[in-house]
Amino acid sequence: MSQIDSNESKFQFSKYINEFNPWHNIKIMHTNVPNDILSGITVAVIAMPLALAFGVASGLGAEAGMWAAICGGILVGLFGGSNTGVSGPTGPKVVQLAAIIAATKLATGEPDVVFAMSMVFLSGLICIALALMKIGRFIYYTPYSVVSGFMCGIGVIIILLEIPPMLGFATPNSVVGAIKQIPYDIMHEKPHALIVSLATFFTIMLWPRVTKKQWLPAPLLGLIVGTSIAHGFGFKDIEYIGSMPVGLPHLYLPDFSRFGDMIGGAFALAGLCIFDSLLTCLVADNMTSERHNSDREIFGQGIANIGCGLVGGVTTATATMRTVANIKCGGKTGLASITHGVVLLALMLGLSPYASYIPMACLAGILLKVGMDIIDYRVLPVLHRMPFMDSICFWTVLILTISVDLLVAMGVGITIAFVRIVQELGQAYEQNVVSLNQMSRTLPADVSMPEELKEKVLKLRLEGPLFFGVSDTIYRASSALVDYKYLIIRMARVPMVDMSGAYLLDDIIEKAHHQGATVFFTGTRPQVKRTLTRLKIIEKVTEENCLATFNDAILRIQHLEQEQDSHAGPVAKDTLERV
Repeated sequence: MSQIDSNESKFQFSKYINEFNPWHNIKIMHTNVPNDILSGITVAVIAMPLALAFGVASGLGAEAGMWAAICGGILVGLFGGSNTGVSGPTGPKVVQLAAIIAATKLATGEPDVVFAMSMVFLSGLICIALALMKIGRFIYYTPYSVVSGFMCGIGVIIILLEIPPMLGFATPNSVVGAIKQIPYDIMHEKPHALIVSLATFFTIMLWPRVTKKQWLPAPLLGLIVGTSIAHGFGFKDIEYIGSMPVGLPHLYLPDFSRFGDMIGGAFALAGLCIFDSLLTCLVADNMTSERHNSDREIFGQGIANIGCGLVGGVTTATATMRTVANIKCGGKTGLASITHGVVLLALMLGLSPYASYIPMACLAGILLKVGMDIIDYRVLPVLHRMPFMDSICFWTVLILTISVDLLVAMGVGITIAFVRIVQELGQAYEQNVVSLNQMSRTLPADVSMPEELKEKVLKLRLEGPLFFGVSDTIYRASSALVDYKYLIIRMARVPMVDMSGAYLLDDIIEKAHHQGATVFFTGTRPQVKRTLTRLKIIEKVTEENCLATFNDAILRIQHLEQEQDSHAGPVAKDTLERV
C-alpha cells in the first residue's frame, strides 16, 4: 500500500513540475513561423528605443535596458505562460528599480551595480517560488479601481520624471525631487533639448494618424527624427547616451552578504513583476480570446530576472506596448518573443555603438508618450460618478503610488477593496428569527403542540457563508433570542463556515444552554458539519439533535416533551402519596 502511495506521489509531483516545462511553448512554435518572425523583428524595432530609454532611466545605463529586453524576450518566450506576451523592461518596474538604485548608491555617487543585480537575481528566485506556490490565479480578484489607480499613478510618475530631461537637465532620483526641480528647470530650460524632445514626442503622437499601416513603428520614427534634428543642427550643448560596450555582457555573480538589506526590495520587485506581467496577460487574453497560464508566466519571469541579474540587465516584466504590437503584427507563439530577443542581441553585439549618437532628450520624449499611454483614460471621464468606495480606493492607490511606493499602494488598495466587500457581504447577509406561532407553514400531521409551547420554539434561519464578515450581523440577530425553550438553527443554505462563524454558533449555543434551552441544527451540509465537528461544536448540540429537516426537529421536540411529561407523571403521583 505504501509503495502505491509513493508511486502516486511521484506521479503527482512529476505532473506538477511538468506544468513549467518549456516544451509547452516549443511544441507550437512551428505553427506560425513566418508571421512570428516578422512580428518579432517589428517588435524588436519598437523595443530598442524603449529599452535604451528605460536603461538610462534606471540609472544603470542604456545597455542595462537592452540586456533586460534580450533576457525577457528569449527566456520568457521559452518558459512564459502567454503565447503572445513579450517581456522586457517596463515603466513601472524601471521606476521602482530606479528608486532602489538611488537609495543604495556608493559613497562615490555611482550605483552599487553588484547589489542591484543581486537584488534582481533574488527577485527572480522569489518569482519562481511564488509560481510553485500557485499564486497566479489571484490576479483575477484584483478590483478595477485598484488597477486603474495604479496605472494612472505610474503614468504620472513617468511624466514627472521625464520633464527635466526634456528641458535638458538630469533625470531626478524621485518624484518629490522632480516636483521640486521642475520649476527651476522651466525657468532655465535649454532650447535645443526642448526642440529635440518635443520633435520626438509629436512625431510619435502624429505618425499613427498620418498612416494607418504601421510599416515603421512610431517610437522608432520618433527616435530617428529626434536624433536627426540633434545632429543635423549640430546641437552640442545637450547630453547624449554615450558609449555602450560591444560584445558579451559582464557577468555579475550574486552576492547575498547584505541579504537583509536586499530582501525587502527583492520582494517588492517580484511583487510588481507578477502584477505588471499578469495585468498585461489579461489584456492579451482579451485581444486573442485565449487564456494564459498565470503560474507559468510568473515562473518565466523568474527565469528572466535571474538572467538579468547575471548579465547586468534591469528587471523585467511582460510589457503591454510590445505585447499589443506583437498581437497586432500577427504573432501567435513564443517564437515571436524569442525572435525579438535575438534581434536585440544582434544589435547589442555589433550595432550598439550607434546608440551613443542618441540624445537623452530624445529618449525623454519617447518615455513621455509611454507615461501618457499608461494612464487609464477609460476611467477619467467617470471619476466624479464613481461609487464612493471605488473612488476612495482609486485615489488612495493613485496618491500612494506617486508619493510612497508602488507595492504599498497596491497592498493598501487591495485591503480597502477587501474591507469593502466584507462589509457589503455582512450587510447583505440574510437571517431571521421567528417563533413557531409566527410561521405560516403547518406542522406535520402527526404533531400536536399547545400554543404556549409554540411561542417557546424559535427558528434562526441562516443563508450564505458563515464567516467573519457576517459575525456582527448574526450576533445582532442572536441578541433577539430571549424566553425560549427550543432553538432550531436552519443550516441548509450555509455552504461554508470558518472559525469565526463556528465560534459565533458556539456563543449562541452557550447562551441557549444558560437559559436551559435545547438547540437543534437542521440541514447541515457535510463540509460544514466536518468543520463544526473538528471544533467540537457538534458535541455541544449532540449528534441526535443534528437533523435533516425542520419537520424532523419538530418531531424531536414533541418526543422530548412527551418524555418530560412521562417523567413528570410518576413524580407528581409519588408526591401526592407522601402528602
